[in-house]
This record gives sequence, structure tokens and C-alpha cells, in this order.
Amino acid sequence: MRNRFCLLLAPAVLAQPAVAEETIVVTGHALEQPLGTQAYAVQVVDGAALQDVPGGLETALEAASGFQMFRRTDSRSANPTSQGAQLRGIGGNASSRALVLLDGVPVADPFAGWIPWPAIRPESLSSVRITTGGGAGAFGAGALTGVIELSSAGRDRTPFVGIDYGSRDSVAASAGVTVPLGGGFIALDAGYDRGDGFHLIQRSQRGAVDIPASYKQYGGSVRFVVPVGDETELQVRGAAFADDRVRGVEIVDSANSGADASVRLVSRGALPWEAVAYLQTRDFSSRFARIEADRSAAFPTLDQYAVPATGYGAKVEIRPTLGAHALRLGADWRGATGETKEFYTPVAGVYTRMREAGGDSNIYGVFIEDDWRLTDALLLTGGVRVDRWSLTNGHLDERQMAGTVLTDTDFAKRSGTEPSARLGLALAATPALTLRTAGYLGFRVPTLNELYRPFRVGADATAANAALKPERLRGIEAGFDYRPLSTAHLSATVFYNRARNAIGNVTLAQGPGTFPGVGFVAGAYRQRLNLDAIEAWGLEANAGLDLGRWSLGLSYTFTDATVEASGVSAALDGMRPAQTPKHQASATARWRSGGWSAGVVARYDGVRYEDDLQTLRLGEALTLDAFAEAPLGKGVSLRLAAENLADANIDAGRTSDGIIDRGQPRTLWIGIRWKPGR
Repeated sequence: MRNRFCLLLAPAVLAQPAVAEETIVVTGHALEQPLGTQAYAVQVVDGAALQDVPGGLETALEAASGFQMFRRTDSRSANPTSQGAQLRGIGGNASSRALVLLDGVPVADPFAGWIPWPAIRPESLSSVRITTGGGAGAFGAGALTGVIELSSAGRDRTPFVGIDYGSRDSVAASAGVTVPLGGGFIALDAGYDRGDGFHLIQRSQRGAVDIPASYKQYGGSVRFVVPVGDETELQVRGAAFADDRVRGVEIVDSANSGADASVRLVSRGALPWEAVAYLQTRDFSSRFARIEADRSAAFPTLDQYAVPATGYGAKVEIRPTLGAHALRLGADWRGATGETKEFYTPVAGVYTRMREAGGDSNIYGVFIEDDWRLTDALLLTGGVRVDRWSLTNGHLDERQMAGTVLTDTDFAKRSGTEPSARLGLALAATPALTLRTAGYLGFRVPTLNELYRPFRVGADATAANAALKPERLRGIEAGFDYRPLSTAHLSATVFYNRARNAIGNVTLAQGPGTFPGVGFVAGAYRQRLNLDAIEAWGLEANAGLDLGRWSLGLSYTFTDATVEASGVSAALDGMRPAQTPKHQASATARWRSGGWSAGVVARYDGVRYEDDLQTLRLGEALTLDAFAEAPLGKGVSLRLAAENLADANIDAGRTSDGIIDRGQPRTLWIGIRWKPGR
């Protein structure tokens, strides 16, 4: 592993002499967005908006239409395995169906597909770009419902230090600095968060075993950007993080840690090109328990004591221009290897069995896209990808702790070739109005987590399924972008998506009983299965207005999603996918004057269901966040913030025995910011 990191970082050392003779200013960003993006539904969240909202990055992104987390819990109280990024209401499970990139590099956990949100500091980003809808492009094999592109801040970022103290003895601290280095720069970021947490279940349901859900998270990153020629720059990034959470019961906890390294070369010459290579290492552990009906005692049921995983990949892309055609041609590769190691079937509190399951996944793809300017007002864009995927070294080994082998299975190698594509049209009907329409095909290979790792939520358990097929999506959309002024915009998109072989958690039986892949289950027994399809059609709308000191924003999403199912999943036919609300909306208002600022963010999330059979209803949720900042002089300011200011009750989860998980209650913060030169 150490050798792999050295190979990735070596170009940075070799490239340093290139800045000795002359100073060439670099940006630290990717190549410019291609013209074809005008034909798709795109939202951009700037760095200031990301930092204003109290909470983590995932909380700030919830103001964008179509974006949702799998559950209504953030990265302080949720199990990390539920932290997938979702777009377009396809729902299903906690693995991300949207591709999340940081400076062109996939950031999802290589084993499970969830996003390590605490490892990404909002203060380190310049913007987030969300493109809804699947299709082609770089790393497009994971962009089933869209792409979320995170961009690091550039050389002009102001240094900062911030520390906040909040409810329940919470501390949030972060710092960052960007230092010029010849024609380039080096950026350093660090963060630390901890808190005693809140009780995850309401007071009337608590028992002796219930404790607050405490958390501790910390990490840092270094980013080195340097010119290696008149038109080319080298971007090297390294990061590490740790994330420990207790899930409201002393013996129910999780630990997630990792380190990343990436190298990107960007050339902006007559023939623009870009090359990326990256490496991820992860380790995860989680413990589960059976809790007595009166919550007087908890007993261990499963100890996933280690889930080591490694992700790696590369991409190369060139952008030639041939007359009215702007082309993108490239190839990419993504690989992952991982394994879950766990103890299960306890007797008198002592585990009697051990399970190891995992494998390898690889996806190799080539792609070509063309942006064709037919007239000054009309743009046609299209692209095609072909990917070859393989699942190898899949295995399931189960044995008694005494050594007796129970299961020794090596799964057959599986592979396939998948085409995907997208086609879009953008018409500048007037200088202020652009009409657009697009169609696309996409696919996603199951994660190693879905294939091999079981999990539990309260009394319920879900088994893995090594036979899962890739998900395939086809969709169409039409919409408009209207900018009557440089300070005002309105956009809306109607869409239809159909995801065949969508992976869902399907209820197969009710405990108490012992079931394959998970052992004893007191509540519902489920397994990950391919559904026939999930259909979703809906509307996404956004509006914004900048009045100088004031800025206003609105977003709304309507999604009507339906499951098509047969066979053992037939009971789900015609139902809405789990954790998929019909209505989502947000409204933001911000005021700035000099060093003073204030704002509020209201979010509405409609009714959803915890389970596939729609027996466990989660009520609608309306929350209000607020912040205010006042200058104290010499770059120092006082900041006040509140999450869930009205202390609304948020149903975040529900188990088959009626226990309701809560989302973040009212949390108040007071802190200090220091930005020299402000």
C-alpha cells in the first residue's frame, strides 16, 4: 500500500523544478465545463452558501432540488452506511446512485458506495455542481441518476480559523490556509468535530440502555498545485480522516477511517487534455445489538469488526475541436477490493461463529462526446460510453469459532459489457431564455457491500446477495433556464426515469427466527434483490434573486416513483420505493452588508416510508436553520447559528417493533471566525 502512495505522489517531486525559471499562475481547477452542459439540468452551489448553513456539507446540499440523503439523519448521528447520495427519487438503498467527484476523483466508499461526508470540509470548496440525469462522460458508469462535482478552492482563498461551541457540549473547529508557491500554491485544511449527541429515540420510548449518540470526527488534507509547463499544471491531493459514532446504545457503534491520494494533470493548450490517477484506503467497523422490548438491556448480535477496502482508478481525456464540433474522448478505470469480517450468532453473550465475505470489482470504460454548434442559437450534444465490468474473487467463508467450517463458497466470476449514452439539445430562444431537452441511458454495478455485507437496523436484518445484477436506467427530460437579469434566474425540468433491476431491500419473512446470511432476527428479515424496475417521473424547479445585500432562493421537487415487482418481490408492485418522498422544498434568505451577515434556511420533506411494504410511515418534516455573523475587528467575527430552530420532531427511521429514530433536534451554536485582511 505504501508503494502505491509513493507512485501517485512521485510526479509532484519530479515536477517541482519546472517553476524555477519563470512564474506561471495556475488555477487548481479542472478544464472548463463543456458547452454541452447547457442541454442538461444543472445547479451550482457556491462556496459562501456551503459555509453559511450550520451542519455538514450534506446539509447544505439539501437545498438543491432533487438531492436527498437516504435517511433524514446527518453525518453526526447516522450510521455511515446510510450516507449515500440520491437524485431523481429512484430510492432503493443506501448506496449512492449519483456519482460524487472531488476535483475529478470519485469519493464514494470503494466497498459500499456511501459518501464520507465528514471528510469533506465545506470551507475547502469553491463550489458544488449538480447535474441530474444519467449518461455518458468520464466515470459515467456510476452516474445512474446524475453527477455531483465538488471543486476545491483555488489560490485566492482567504485563510481562516473557526471554532464553535454548541448544544450538548458540541465543538466544531476548522482551519485552512493557501500559501503561494512559485507560480502555484499549497492548500492545507483541517477539521475536528465532537459532541455528546442527542437521544435517538423519543423520551416515551427510552429505556435503561438508551444513551446520547455521541460522535468524534477529525481529518485534514493537503493540496499541491504547480505548473509543469506554459499550459499544464499538476494537482496533487492527499487526505486522511477518522469518524467514530455511537448509535444511542453503548454497544452499538461504528468507526470509519481512510486515506486518499490523487494526481491530476490539466493542460489548457490548443489541444486541452486531462489525466487523473487516485488511490483510496478505507477501514470500517460496526456493532449491532438486540434490545429487550422494555429497553432494559441490550445483547450483542453482530460485530463487523473490520471491513478493509481499497479503491483505485485512472482517467485520461482529450478535447479536440474540429470546426463546429467540440469533442471529448477518453478512457477510465475504476477498481475496488474489500472484505467484511464479522462475528455473529452469540450464545450467552459470546460469539460462536465468524464470517468473511468480499471480492473485487473492476470497470473499464471508453467514451466520446460531441458538442455541435448547429447555429448561434442551437446546440446539439451527445455521447456514448462502453464499459466492461467484472466481479472476481467473490467468496463467503463461515465457520465455528472452534474451527469447524460451515460454508466455504467461491462465487463464479461475472462480467459484462454495458453501453450507455446521452443526447441533448439546447435552444437559446432569446438572450434570456434557453430551452433544453435530453435523453440518456445509464448503469451501475452493485457495490461489494450490496453483494456481500449484511446489516441490521434495530430488530430488523438485511442479507446481502452475491447474485445481484447491474442496475440499468433510461430517462428523458425537458426544461428551461430563464435569466431575465444577471441577478435573477428561474429553471424547471420535467423528467421520466425507469431503472431496471433496481436493487432494493425486500422483506421476505418476519422473526423471531434464524435466517440465512444474518443469523437470528427478532424483527423483519430482508434481502437485497433486483426489482423488475422503479419508475419515477416528476418536476424539479429552482429560482434565485440577488438584490445586492439580499439574496433569495427557492427549490421544489415533485417525484412520483413506483416499484414494478414480481416473484418473491410481488408484494411491492405498485408501491413507492422506501425512503422516497413525493414532495421536497427549500427556501433560503441571506443578507450581507460589510462584514455583517444573517440568513435562514427552511426545508420541507414530505411523507416517506421506512420499509418496502409501506407499513412503517415517516411523517413529513419542516425544519428551520438560521445564522448571523457580526464583525469584531481585525478580521475577527462572532457567529451565532441554530439548527432545527423550532425543535421540530423529525422521524428519521422506524423499526418493525415500533421504535422511531429522531433526526437532529434544536442545536444552538456560538463561535468565533478569524479571516485576516477581512
